[in-house]
Amino acid sequence: MARMTPISWRLLERLFLVSGFQFARQQGSHRSYTKPGVVRPVVIPTYDEVPVSIIRNNLKTAGISRDEYFRLLDQVR
Repeated sequence: MARMTPISWRLLERLFLVSGFQFARQQGSHRSYTKPGVVRPVVIPTYDEVPVSIIRNNLKTAGISRDEYFRLLDQVR
């Protein structure tokens, strides 16, 4: 199984946009994305490399599985 590694915020943003999220707002260095049916917004910090822990928390919030994450990641690269 592939190992999750830190990725840039721009790549993570593209992944969530492809999965149906829309940019909602930005406050400082944190950008929020919403999607109908998802209760909480996904927050992506504009770091050069977003840590794996933040990626995992956002995937859990969005209801995206690990396999779906890697499929979307291949699609946006």
